[in-house]
Amino acid sequence: MGCHVPPRGVWVPVPTLFYDPSDRILTASDQSAVNLKHQAAHAVQLAKDGITGLVLLGSSGEAVHLSRSERIDVIKAVRKGLDDAGFPDYPIMAGVLTNGIDETIQQLQDFASAGAQWGLVLVPGYFGGGVSQEGIMQYFSILAERNVMPLLVYNYPGVTNGITVLPETYRRLAAIDGIVGCKMSHGNVSHHIQVSLDPEIDRNGFRVFSGFGQQLGPIVLFGAAGVIDGLSAFYPKTVVRLFNVLDNGPHDEKAKEQIATLQYVVSRAEEFIVRYGIAAIKEGVFRVKGFGTCVGVRPPLVGRLKEEDWQQAREEFLLGIEAFEKSI
Repeated sequence: MGCHVPPRGVWVPVPTLFYDPSDRILTASDQSAVNLKHQAAHAVQLAKDGITGLVLLGSSGEAVHLSRSERIDVIKAVRKGLDDAGFPDYPIMAGVLTNGIDETIQQLQDFASAGAQWGLVLVPGYFGGGVSQEGIMQYFSILAERNVMPLLVYNYPGVTNGITVLPETYRRLAAIDGIVGCKMSHGNVSHHIQVSLDPEIDRNGFRVFSGFGQQLGPIVLFGAAGVIDGLSAFYPKTVVRLFNVLDNGPHDEKAKEQIATLQYVVSRAEEFIVRYGIAAIKEGVFRVKGFGTCVGVRPPLVGRLKEEDWQQAREEFLLGIEAFEKSI
């Protein structure tokens, strides 16, 4: 397997798009079925818009609400859509959000066969404080030894009873062959920077991504590889422009001014997602990019936004980034 690392840049945690219940295209459990046609078309549009890669079946993709066959079908459909559109070998990570080693390995095998190149594996947190840093090390060491595909450590304390991977643990994880990066979905910028700048971690072999576009400027300036950012699902060009200005340098006064302006409009727009969560991403994909029927999310989550909520959010948070997106 070697050290096949994911490329630097802006990645999208793609929402899973469902049919509207009125279409009567349902699963055996009477839930709305996955709209694979729009799923693939949205992925192709993101590739055309300059997005580096896609994360399928992550938290935003509601992987925990999908069956095994649905998860496989999503990856296959997106891979085929990208291949047919002239994007062969386009980067795809697949999220694994379960807690057991055997099931995690099974999902990684499924996703590798379906066409994903990396597994983004959630730190298991069912037992909360009972999960130690040493336990995290053992868990990922076993997964890496199975050599199914290169792995990234996904630390999202908000869905794992507050479990946080410490910088010194990342140092040890980065030394394991087959573990090629991490996604930190939390607000501790210091952890992003410590891991990105750790002299004992080879940043060419271990990539640090944030789950928040609000942090893009501060972390990329100090060595992080980029973001896996929900806002980019419907305003991709602006977030990509911000990353490119940060990454290319040199940062003269003109570049610093551009970075500040772009980071402000991105951070302001991210408040929309902070307020409404996954439903906000789907609303944006539907209203801005034209994909999906915005049926929203599967229970127990609740979607979609009322018209007045969308209009208020757009005026308060999105007009700035909307203008940038149209100008690029």
